[in-house]
Amino acid sequence: MQNKPIDAARLGVIRCTVAPEPRTTPDGQIRTDREGNTQFVTGLVIREEGRRRTHGIDVVTIVEPRGIAEGAEVTVTGLTAIDWSQEGRSGTAWRAETIAPAGPAPSPAAGSAPASAPAPGRKGGES
Repeated sequence: MQNKPIDAARLGVIRCTVAPEPRTTPDGQIRTDREGNTQFVTGLVIREEGRRRTHGIDVVTIVEPRGIAEGAEVTVTGLTAIDWSQEGRSGTAWRAETIAPAGPAPSPAAGSAPASAPAPGRKGGES
C-alpha cells in the first residue's frame, strides 16, 4: 500500500453527497482505528476546477465531521489516497484529518421563486 497526499485546495469544488456516519463492518459493527477511535465515513463529490467532470469518493476520518449537510460545500484537510490490493481485488481508500463546512449550508428553500415573484396561484398586482 502506498499513501499519496492530495492537495485538496487544487481539486476544485467539494460537496457532501452522503452525510457523515460511523463506518461499519459488513455485519454492522462500528469500525475503530488501532487506537480505538471510531471511524466516520462521508460521501463527497469533487468537481474538477474548470471541468464538467465529477468524481465521487467515500472519505474516512476519525474526527466526526459536524455541521455538514448533504449538498453543502466542504473543505477537506489532510486528504490521502491509499492504493490497496487484497485477494485479487484492488482499489483506492480515502482518508482525511478533517472535513468541515466551507460556508453556510444550502437552505431547503434554495431554488424557490424569488421573493418579488407572485405566490403560486395568484396573479401579479393583486393584494
